Amino acid sequence: MKLALGGALVAAILAVPAQAQTQPAAPAPGQGPSDVKGPDANHTAFPAFKITDHMYYVGGANLGSYIIKTAKGLILVNTGFTYNTPMIEKSMADLGFKVKDIKILLISHAHIDHDAGAVEFIAKSGAKYYVMEGDADVVESGGKLDYNYGDDPKEYYPAAHVDKVLHDGDTVSLGEITLTAHLTPGHTKGDTTWTFTDNLNGKARKVVIVGGPLTNRAMKIINNPKYPNLVADYAKNFAVLRSLPADIFVGPHGYYYDLPTKYAKWKAGDSEAFVDPAGYKAFVDRAEAAFARAKTKEEEALAAAAATAKPAAPPAG
Repeated sequence: MKLALGGALVAAILAVPAQAQTQPAAPAPGQGPSDVKGPDANHTAFPAFKITDHMYYVGGANLGSYIIKTAKGLILVNTGFTYNTPMIEKSMADLGFKVKDIKILLISHAHIDHDAGAVEFIAKSGAKYYVMEGDADVVESGGKLDYNYGDDPKEYYPAAHVDKVLHDGDTVSLGEITLTAHLTPGHTKGDTTWTFTDNLNGKARKVVIVGGPLTNRAMKIINNPKYPNLVADYAKNFAVLRSLPADIFVGPHGYYYDLPTKYAKWKAGDSEAFVDPAGYKAFVDRAEAAFARAKTKEEEALAAAAATAKPAAPPAG
């Protein structure tokens, strides 16, 4: 689901390099991530850059991928589509990183636009793949077990072996960096929000890599037979996100955190452009409100359908 993009974001896009000027395309209702075709933001490169002492942006104009550098090697968070692999490799090379040095692969959630490149990155690096419970079986099925897109072959991707199944609150450590995996279910059953502490300008900052609190295309919210606990899990998602301290937040899509605007400020010399605790709270508010609207719309549609189907009262007398 695409949040509204305001005029400030459009203006900011004009301030960044030409290769980053494409806004995220929004699939029509009923479509999924793979239905966005052509010269859209999913295919568009974005400049690689450093966000904190250990975290770097290596994703595209819409799909967020991150390298976390440690003394023991690299952690890659999110791979994008299979066609994004060369783009991520180039971004890594621009920063002086080598794919072979990736030791651990993590994802925000098991959708084609964030995990389809896993097999190729694992083959090139030998990285270990850690995935949250609820998403691990989806990853190993190549998307076929996804509750929302599992019946749509367009959403399938190369199935990958999961080396370790994570659980809520587990930690992943490499070198001097430790990330905590928070289960934030709903968007997928194993949607994962990652947190860690890193330094920026000599000060410790709380970093949140959001999983995905938005609704899926064509998602059945009320009494979903493939996901009976969907509404309760979305409530948990929002509650967990609100509980997390966030000085800096990023996510699987750049529009979650207004990437073009912040990057333009960063490029202009504002090294703390991504420090945005108020923006994090506002993002969670918007996501929760969007879910509430989608739920209400479905409830109203169900009520209208029930009213239409109700037998007419027999004539008096």
